Amino acid sequence: MSARLGIVIVGSEILLGKREDCHFARTRSQALARGYEIGWSLLVADRWDDLLAQYRWAFAQDCPFFSFGGLGATPDDLTRAAAAAARDLPLQQHPEAAALIRQRFGAGAEPIRIRMADLPAGARIIPNPVNQVPGFQLHNGYFFPGFPQMAEPMSDWVLERDFPRRTPAKQLRVVLLGEKESDWVEFMECFCATHPQIEFSSLPSFRAEGTQIEIGLRGEATALGAAWSALATELSTRGTRWQELEIPPELQNSSSE
Repeated sequence: MSARLGIVIVGSEILLGKREDCHFARTRSQALARGYEIGWSLLVADRWDDLLAQYRWAFAQDCPFFSFGGLGATPDDLTRAAAAAARDLPLQQHPEAAALIRQRFGAGAEPIRIRMADLPAGARIIPNPVNQVPGFQLHNGYFFPGFPQMAEPMSDWVLERDFPRRTPAKQLRVVLLGEKESDWVEFMECFCATHPQIEFSSLPSFRAEGTQIEIGLRGEATALGAAWSALATELSTRGTRWQELEIPPELQNSSSE
């Protein structure tokens, strides 16, 4: 399974400022705790064309994704139909989902609530411990309600079932003091070419005491050690002043400020 996870958040009310999203931060925290990273995130309005296009894109990616919102029974709840159309599948009543909804609501399930049992053909349900109206899994997509109090235990269940814990990538961050990015670009280009397994980032900032660059490196421990050794050598050769922000303990003695 991919070490990355995508997120789709559905809701015009978020884009219009009527609600604030909490799914991204929570899902990122859940994923990182299990050794997965967020590869991408989309915030999409409740519009058919937008949802259809973005779900087609999400289904085509090489990583799983979590989608939040749009699973209700009102006219603006388009997620179930859009997900089905994105996979060229029909919507059909899922027997287990229908049974759960009828068990929960009795006579009140008909004629409206039962619509939430209409799922893409072949979907697997995701149990909802709050009100028993399930979410569903389709291909590499996992679909949850927009209500955080429902989505959180449901996504916890999915992560425990389908996402075995991984050893997270190691991260290293240092700040180069009094340095300008333009003086380091050629080295950065060579460094990235030499260490392709390392995720590299450069974040300049401007402070009263002068310019500085935050350098970030992420990767597997052995590759990170080799990359840090190369960077530390360059820092020493240039006589660059730098400060540690985050260095894995096993690498802290491999160089000194």
